[in-house]
Amino acid sequence: MLRVGLTGGIGAGKSAVSARLAERGAVVIDSDVLAREVVAKGTEGLAEVVTEFGPGVLTAEGDLDRPALGQIVFGDAAARRKLEAIVHPRVRARAAEIEAGAPAEAIVVHDIPLLVETGQADRFDVVVIVDVPVDVQLERLTAQRGMPDTEAKQRIASQASREDRLAVAGLVVDNSGSLDDLDRRVDEVWTELVRRAGHGPDTKR
Repeated sequence: MLRVGLTGGIGAGKSAVSARLAERGAVVIDSDVLAREVVAKGTEGLAEVVTEFGPGVLTAEGDLDRPALGQIVFGDAAARRKLEAIVHPRVRARAAEIEAGAPAEAIVVHDIPLLVETGQADRFDVVVIVDVPVDVQLERLTAQRGMPDTEAKQRIASQASREDRLAVAGLVVDNSGSLDDLDRRVDEVWTELVRRAGHGPDTKR
């Protein structure tokens, strides 16, 4: 099994790369999906969030009110750490369960937005960074997502710097070009992952 950590800054296109790796045969474990599962209605995770932050983080139906919680933790480092202490261990435990069920020869890609920020680079055989210049991130967040410029800059600044991400990269996917360019680069990265996993003709690292 080859364990791959996949990350990139907001707006870099990590989800597009993750989807393309899944199409090529990777077992993708999406931390964003798991983060929703572990605080779904009726879970111990949600109960702990409510204990910590109060019933105001629930909708009328008893689900987690993400915008309400976001208002509490965004810009408040201490509150964010409290939330992460509830969510992250549960996400990692669930990811480990899924990985344990994967075939022994699988290429398992852990799609983790805050991989660098949470110091997880050393947990993987290789880290793949989806990379674009900061001005491309800004353009995508404002033009494509309709995010105000100030908020987009805050979101980018709240994450690891581009330099910090590239410092832990084993492989880099440049996603500043066209979708055809991205497909070509993902093909190259997939070929290398297959080689490292021992499925290719040259398996030396």
